[in-house]
Amino acid sequence: MSQSPKHIHLIGICGTAMGSTAVALKALGHHVSGSDDKVYPPMSDVLANAGIPVLAGFKPENLPLNADVYVVGNAISRGNQELETLLEKKLPYVSMAEMLKQQVIQGKRSFVVSGTHGKTTTTTMLAWLFEHAGKNPGFMIGGVPENFESGARFTHSDIFVIEGDEYDTAYFDKRSKFLHYLPECAIVNNIEFDHADIFPDLDAILLSFQRFLNTVPRNGLVLINGDDPNCLTLRAKCPAPLKTVGLGPTNDFRIQITATKPDSTAFTLNGEPFEVPMVGEFNARNAAMCVCAARFGGLSDHEIRAGLSNFLGVRRRQQERGAAHGITIIDDFGHHPTAIRETLRGLRQRYTGRRLWAIFEPRSNTSRRNVLQNELIEALAEADASVIAAVANPEKVAADQRLDTAKVAAAVTARGKPCWFEPNTDAIVQRLKSEARPGDVIIVFSNGGFDGIHDKLLHAL
Repeated sequence: MSQSPKHIHLIGICGTAMGSTAVALKALGHHVSGSDDKVYPPMSDVLANAGIPVLAGFKPENLPLNADVYVVGNAISRGNQELETLLEKKLPYVSMAEMLKQQVIQGKRSFVVSGTHGKTTTTTMLAWLFEHAGKNPGFMIGGVPENFESGARFTHSDIFVIEGDEYDTAYFDKRSKFLHYLPECAIVNNIEFDHADIFPDLDAILLSFQRFLNTVPRNGLVLINGDDPNCLTLRAKCPAPLKTVGLGPTNDFRIQITATKPDSTAFTLNGEPFEVPMVGEFNARNAAMCVCAARFGGLSDHEIRAGLSNFLGVRRRQQERGAAHGITIIDDFGHHPTAIRETLRGLRQRYTGRRLWAIFEPRSNTSRRNVLQNELIEALAEADASVIAAVANPEKVAADQRLDTAKVAAAVTARGKPCWFEPNTDAIVQRLKSEARPGDVIIVFSNGGFDGIHDKLLHAL
């Protein structure tokens, strides 16, 4: 942002990216305020610790009339009383992505991490590699990184690392957010159908990713998952230098996993050895992308190895919340079938020989729909036992498009992996109280607060 302090008001401040941006703006000396109707941890704690006032609810009286700029979150739509007041009073507003482009990213070396899965972890890891090497990068992460005090920081460094989301920008700008981020280096981890509320099909998502790669300059670099057929469709029309990264023998940078331990995964990249303190093939893939991007950013392999060894991960990604009577509770943000499947496979590496439970809340716009119902059945069958919760806000999805939770439970059970549908949190807790036993690991998958189920489970067990 410009040097003179401004009053910036964020409508929808408790979104992960909005909240992190608010903290970074406050640290630069700006006066920051905001409002939201969903105020819960971890973001509510992060904002409170930064001394940023959050007004509950979207009300006309919550809108300060003297702010210099108003940032409208992408969850805000017409009918929101604060937004309607903003428009009627003709106050200056922007989307968060546009604000970041104009005020933060312009003129910097922008590293943009995109893909259906692994964005937050990969963005955090890459930012940390630059940080550990003394580059003091700016960054914008859609989560709460354990290595940093918050998910966003704006510095005078020429390096900026940002999580590039394909979700739309704002109610008034339906382009994907990542089209604003001026990538010099673009990472595409993988591409699957997601965000069923805004994309009609996979082709629409691929078109957005193609447009994203079209913003990379000729002196930049595109890194794509060379094992992903959807990613490979982007190669022919990419105007910038492009390299493939993956396990297959035809990749420009080939990953070979050499050792798996309960807390780490060792791999080579074209023969050069690396180790990441995380489990699962997908985290080795994330780390390999970071190695390639960090090299492009000027880091040596020695600097990269040193940074990887100190990486702590992201909150709500395979995070242990506690244990009771020998039963471990894990919190995970996973809400797409592929993320659930890969997380369960990775956790088998950490918890060898223990029984894994998957507790899933269909809350995201895609997971509430039946478009990936068969894939969800396959994913939950990776667990030894599972419980599926009721679809959140079912009235927002047409009945014929809604996930059939009872059908999912029956199909998973038919595969020899017991699965129950339970209508509410208390019923889930009772189910686990009667079925779980010492040694079990319970992984809770949700992209929301899930009615505080983690603490309820620890208390009940």
